[in-house]
Amino acid sequence: MGPADLVHGLDVDLPLRAHAPCIATVHDMSVFDVPWAFTGLRSRGERVLLRRGLHRADAIVAVSGFSAERVKAITGREATVTHLAPAPDLAPATAEAVDAVRARYALPASFVLQVGTIEPRKDVHALAEACRAADVPLVLAGGIAAGQEVPPGALHIGYADGDELAALYGAATLVAYISAYEGFGLPPIEAMACGAPVIASRVGALPEVVGDGAVLVPHGDATGLAEAVRRLVLDGDERRDLAARGLVAAGALSWERTARITNDVYRSLGIAS
Repeated sequence: MGPADLVHGLDVDLPLRAHAPCIATVHDMSVFDVPWAFTGLRSRGERVLLRRGLHRADAIVAVSGFSAERVKAITGREATVTHLAPAPDLAPATAEAVDAVRARYALPASFVLQVGTIEPRKDVHALAEACRAADVPLVLAGGIAAGQEVPPGALHIGYADGDELAALYGAATLVAYISAYEGFGLPPIEAMACGAPVIASRVGALPEVVGDGAVLVPHGDATGLAEAVRRLVLDGDERRDLAARGLVAAGALSWERTARITNDVYRSLGIAS
């Protein structure tokens, strides 16, 4: 690489040689905490790369307090917390935009939505069972990891275009994010910013980042998840109250604050801004 005043690896990766201070951003420590979610070769390889990057970094930032705690527990290094935030253009969609996205994807009148790649950490099959118990359709948006399948009965619409995402959240009766492990969890924050009621797993960083803006259920509690989905789908008043709290919680996160804290880390290494 050429001359630089600072190198910031936004996903831990750092160059082998850098004649400048290095900062590593950590999103999660999942290859250590949930290695079963990866192939054996990938898990082992990424653990080596992650340890190497965090050892070489002059400073570390983590996207949540949870991830910072896991960095400390596994490597002994301290990390500065810089939360993520929803994109500035993610806000409640217009009725016209919601109608258009309903028509494009032939969405049911009432449905639960989960956005994200179908992969081992995202427990979409448990969510599908809960939706069947609550007698409400499940819609999944995002990619499908190798070896994974769409749960029976769920509607998979693939990737939603960026300008349709707010309308998709707005069309959903309830947005779910049922996961076994999260270093942050951006989709539920995006949904909250768009005025959608959210239910999520009580795992990892999710309680930290959603606050009281989402209903949280213990991961693995199939009965509790089904009961919560059923209750929220049937109770419009609770959904409206939840959506209002979600807007407030999402509004407390901002990229301006993240940039300010990151800049403070730069200054701590002698980099003028």
